Amino acid sequence: MIELRPFAKLGGADHGWLKAKHHFSFASHFDPDNMGHGALRVWNDDEIAPDSGFPAHPHANMEIITYVREGAITHQDSLGNKGRTEAGDVQVMSAGSGIRHSEYNLEPTKTKIFQIWIEPVGRGGQPTWGSKPFPKANRNGKLVTIASGFAADKEALPIRANARVLATTLKAGESAEYEPQASRHLYLVPATGAVEVNGVRVNARDGAAISDEASLRITALEDSELVLVDAA
Repeated sequence: MIELRPFAKLGGADHGWLKAKHHFSFASHFDPDNMGHGALRVWNDDEIAPDSGFPAHPHANMEIITYVREGAITHQDSLGNKGRTEAGDVQVMSAGSGIRHSEYNLEPTKTKIFQIWIEPVGRGGQPTWGSKPFPKANRNGKLVTIASGFAADKEALPIRANARVLATTLKAGESAEYEPQASRHLYLVPATGAVEVNGVRVNARDGAAISDEASLRITALEDSELVLVDAA
């Protein structure tokens, strides 16, 4: 089953410096019938104005993955970590027992990110943060795992969740395939372009909630970049 969630119908908020769309219930957009998809709890589509961002605030017991679509995000946290993550790359924060962090766009132009929250397999633990480049040229035509809770995904940033986050770039006409294990919850969002997933068209920034599909065939209708979460 593939349930399409068109971008135009997503809830959201416009704070001036931040324009946000929420694929699931979040903050002032409360939707009790749409609290997540399996262990995937949040997927926010954020546009952050230059020289602005999220000041220091706390999190606990959540895996937070930031995929930078355009521009760059600069991170700082209460553990002393600092880092700048550019478009196409990813950062992961395991909030564990508790961490405070800030995320700023210090660039001269708008930054666009997907912020993805996945529920961890257990509560507590030492918080951690990491960032890693995943050049788009190295994932043309294939799904690359960029964050994962599975030991076999050795090249991915680790998360403490029964989940993995994948990304790919596809030229128009190219296809990628993915075979999830049974009873998994998948969620796919194109950052750019448009794709067809098992015959269902998904445009840029639309969401596709996928379950009970033995395999996925993702075909680019236009040059496309997309992110896929596979969660328990």
